[in-house]
Amino acid sequence: MAAMMTSFLPFQTSASLVPGGGEPDPATVKAALAEFKSLSKKERKERIKEVKKELKTFKKENKSNRSKKVDQVVLIILAILLPPLAVYLHQGEINGKFWLSVLLTILFYLPGIIYALLVVTDSV
Repeated sequence: MAAMMTSFLPFQTSASLVPGGGEPDPATVKAALAEFKSLSKKERKERIKEVKKELKTFKKENKSNRSKKVDQVVLIILAILLPPLAVYLHQGEINGKFWLSVLLTILFYLPGIIYALLVVTDSV
């Protein structure tokens, strides 16, 4: 699907971008617009629909990547302050890792923190 989209939108290739500006080459844009205008009405609607779908997917991925970074930082801070809570939020359920974190935190606080950091950073 992605290869098909690049053929629809030739001006999005990295070779046609102006260095530092992020804008596509004007000649490439004109060629793409001319190609789009030469399509039938039905083909135009299909391409617009596909582009909207790809844009929605791109925005969703971009948003999730941004929130993953923020979530990771919050979980690391929580792993230092409240290790079992960070493990629970990372795992999404009460399981063996959660109970081990509770046990380590009750017995010795520092091993609880270390274990929670390992779980939250996906090292365990």
